[in-house]
Amino acid sequence: MSENIIRISGINPRQCMKCGKCSATCPAFDEMDVHPHQFASMVVEGRVDELLASETLWKCLSCFACVERCPRSVEPAKLIEAVRDCVIRQKGGSYLSPDDIPEKLDSELPQQALMAAFRKYRK
Repeated sequence: MSENIIRISGINPRQCMKCGKCSATCPAFDEMDVHPHQFASMVVEGRVDELLASETLWKCLSCFACVERCPRSVEPAKLIEAVRDCVIRQKGGSYLSPDDIPEKLDSELPQQALMAAFRKYRK
C-alpha cells in the first residue's frame, strides 16, 4: 500500500530528514493526530492502516505551508492527499468515467476541479 501512496503522490518520503519544519509551520498542527513529518515516516515504515484511520486526513487544510517549508521537497500535503484519495477510492470505488464528464460539464467549472475529481474517483 505504501508503494501505491508513493505512486499517487509522486513524492519520495524517504527523503524526509524529520527536521519538523513542515509540522512547525502547519496551521492545523494542534488538530492533527499525526503531524506532517510523522506522516512521511509512517508511509516509509508501511504503517498505512494507521494513516487510513487518521483524523489528520480530514484536518489537513491543503494549504501547502508544509510544502513551502520542506528543505528536501518531500511535500507532506501531497502524501496526505494521496492517502485521502485511497480512502475515498475504497469507500466509493471507481465510478467516474470520462464519458460522464460532457453531460456534467459546467462552463464555469475550473479545470483543476475536473482533474481533482478524476484523481479522487477513478482508479
